[in-house]
Amino acid sequence: MSKNRVTRGQIFAFGLPSIPISALGLPIVVYLPPFYAELGLSLTVVGTVFMFARFWDVFTDPVLGMVSDRFPSRWGRRRHWIVASIPLLMIPTLAIFMPPESVSWVYLAGWMVVLYIGWTLITISHMSWGAELSPDYDERSTIQGMREFLLIFGMFTVLALPAVIEWTTDGAGRRESVEAMGWFILILLPITIGIAVWRVPEWKSAPHQQIAWQKAWGIILKNRLLQRVLVADLLVGVAPGITGALYLYFAGDVMQLPNFASLLLLVYFVAGFIGIPLWIRVSHMAGKHKTLAIAMVYGAISLPLVVLFPKGEFWWLFIGNSLYGIAYGAGSFLLRAVMADVTDYDYLETGQQRTGLYYSLLTMTQKVGAALAVGITYPILDLIGFDPNGTNTAETLHQLLLLYVTLPALFMLAAAAVMWRFPLDRKGQAELRERINAMRGEHEEHEATDAAAAVTGYGTAGTISDRPAD
Repeated sequence: MSKNRVTRGQIFAFGLPSIPISALGLPIVVYLPPFYAELGLSLTVVGTVFMFARFWDVFTDPVLGMVSDRFPSRWGRRRHWIVASIPLLMIPTLAIFMPPESVSWVYLAGWMVVLYIGWTLITISHMSWGAELSPDYDERSTIQGMREFLLIFGMFTVLALPAVIEWTTDGAGRRESVEAMGWFILILLPITIGIAVWRVPEWKSAPHQQIAWQKAWGIILKNRLLQRVLVADLLVGVAPGITGALYLYFAGDVMQLPNFASLLLLVYFVAGFIGIPLWIRVSHMAGKHKTLAIAMVYGAISLPLVVLFPKGEFWWLFIGNSLYGIAYGAGSFLLRAVMADVTDYDYLETGQQRTGLYYSLLTMTQKVGAALAVGITYPILDLIGFDPNGTNTAETLHQLLLLYVTLPALFMLAAAAVMWRFPLDRKGQAELRERINAMRGEHEEHEATDAAAAVTGYGTAGTISDRPAD
């Protein structure tokens, strides 16, 4: 398998589409909902449309994952799907980020559905392509780490656009910021995808050994390795989802820094960007699953430090967001690297390379985790009597602070416990690859025997004379 090693330049080129992918995802959560509320849609309508679009995406994930697996082209298994996603992303991006002055909920919902289909297709195909680029245990960490590295770069770059526009343009509003984000995505998407599909290869994979779908799904449901990865991904996703849902209230009301909330959020992403190479290096030494556990324990320890910080002090929260931000991204890329090893196990069991389907399950748990984060925290805010538009008591703000640091820490510790003794380590994955190579060798030998039999007229089951005459 040494012939399938990829260069550092190819790994970087592979990761480039992550920049516009993440630049698309962040505004959908942070900027587009209030923007469409300003266009005249009610908050209830906006919230319902964005929630519906997210849950619609959950249903399309496994479908598009299976489509990505089953229909290769002369380009390979993934690259043509990534290219096909370009119009499915660019057209709705143009419509959503640069809408007319007056829009209906039908306009928003229709374009959001199309956008999520394109976004799901490129995300699943891109992650699957990365998993199939290398069979090497550590190189898979590097590949998925580069993808996460550039994802975070795209996040804080697009997050900086509104600030730059405000500094350089008098009277610029939310529409100008949203349009700038749209142009950022529209320009970079075809360029980065073009570089990736031109510079990065796809290795030839063995053909599918088709098996009944009942048996195929039965293997998935019984796959304990997969179950642990999905549970860990759900836990890892809920933790930053909670801090994200509460962050503006925490920074503005609890820490009394409303004017610096966005800047300090940018600091958090920059710290995550800087931390990715560190976690890649640690994973090469300690293994992916233990590095993930270490990162989660670190996050669970560093986040509660803000309880000790004085209120209204910019540099203290700067330090707090920097320390906690280092853990951001570690869980995501390490679990995607681990999933690449889990697909090896599935391939050995089924003879099918169902990488797209497996990564679609990861995107589902990620979305469910994000939805759970809001579903858990906002009812608790009501329970403690927090008023986002009014004055809150010191006791209410203290309870908000405890909620901000306690719940995410518990979820991170739970994820660490799930993955610490994960059985598929570097040695186990090497054994899997040896068995896969042996299976492929037997398959190629069988194909060669069949080809020789077709030429000579003899097969393994007998001669032509042994078979019924036409």
